[in-house]
Amino acid sequence: MGLQAWIGSQCSFPGDLGSRQDLALEIERRFLVVGEGWRHHSLWVRSLRQGYLVAAAEGLTLRVRTSSPLGGAGAPEAAGVGGRAEPAPEAFLTLKAPPPAGFSGPALCRLEFEYPIPMADGEELLDLAAASLRKRRHGLDLSGGDWVLDVFEGENAPLVLVEVEIASADQAVLIPSWCGREVTDRRDLSNAALAHHPFARWSEAEQRELLHG
Repeated sequence: MGLQAWIGSQCSFPGDLGSRQDLALEIERRFLVVGEGWRHHSLWVRSLRQGYLVAAAEGLTLRVRTSSPLGGAGAPEAAGVGGRAEPAPEAFLTLKAPPPAGFSGPALCRLEFEYPIPMADGEELLDLAAASLRKRRHGLDLSGGDWVLDVFEGENAPLVLVEVEIASADQAVLIPSWCGREVTDRRDLSNAALAHHPFARWSEAEQRELLHG
């Protein structure tokens, strides 16, 4: 059984999907970051490694991520966003997929199923991943959603992207002045895409168009 078929066998979505409130939906918007104006909003920072065990063209991904605190941001690591505790090193296995057929959400909506796993398992799975990346993630003290900012490392430097997770696709968002163009619909800037085809391997024209176009 293929992974897409397995998802269908494990998840049932009866009735009007557009009215379902219990789906594990991730709804977000993403922006390029321009300048350093975001730094005084940083509450915590963590070092993330993530690898992709599955990354299908239709948007289905199976990701393993390890996350370790770095500290040194504008507030203690333990504070977290909105008062949530940011724990010690941890690992997660995450399945993301397009919304099921019949769901009326826009492109920035995805199904997301995330499960904590032992750190040792996460590190072993990272070694098995076909593609991976590293970044530093900052939690921000902005309102209107759950804001995080990623400073990419290695072959994806100097990319800096910010994303805000919101409650509904039509929720109004106050966009900070240091946000550049919106890249929510840019599949080539998804983490899975950047793991497989990092920014350093883009042509000079592609890099210039993104950063200065």
